[in-house]
Amino acid sequence: MGDSFSASLAATLRSARLARELSVNTLAERSGVSRAMIGKIERGEAQPTAALLGKLSAALRMTLSELIARAEGCRQRLVRAADQPVWTDPGSGYRRRAVSPATSGPLELVEVELPPGANVSYPAESYAFIHQQIWILQGRLRFREGDTEHDLDAGDCLELGFAAPCAFLNPTGQTCRYLVALAKRDR
Repeated sequence: MGDSFSASLAATLRSARLARELSVNTLAERSGVSRAMIGKIERGEAQPTAALLGKLSAALRMTLSELIARAEGCRQRLVRAADQPVWTDPGSGYRRRAVSPATSGPLELVEVELPPGANVSYPAESYAFIHQQIWILQGRLRFREGDTEHDLDAGDCLELGFAAPCAFLNPTGQTCRYLVALAKRDR
């Protein structure tokens, strides 16, 4: 994803903000992201990290996958592996593939590759409106959920509890691959 994706992401973020009738100030307050950074992202002048997009998407009550899929323009029921949107976090190198078609369905599947030594954190607000399970496909993941730490190996599956600040850490020298299944909670 290059400059065209940045432009599409900028337009998608702005469109989602305006559709919810939020000012930049209100989005900044809800997300904890500065007005200046939101402006840079909406103008396509900044490459946001996964943590930053997580804060913004949560404040917009969207999943990160939804935001990326909308920016990619995906609206079909079948998405071939070669056409699934992949986004790489410029900060950690973590790679996120939106496996599910970008429909209005209640379930999303996301495949993540977390590089050796990577650490990606999200605030509790990112999880407040979704149910989420993590299934380890390859490698080892250390997952911090508030004050609780889970060491997960290939084949392990964890259902997240109540919304808490979370961190995905790869303490090994090999890539960790995992599948995230998430569904929006009823309001």
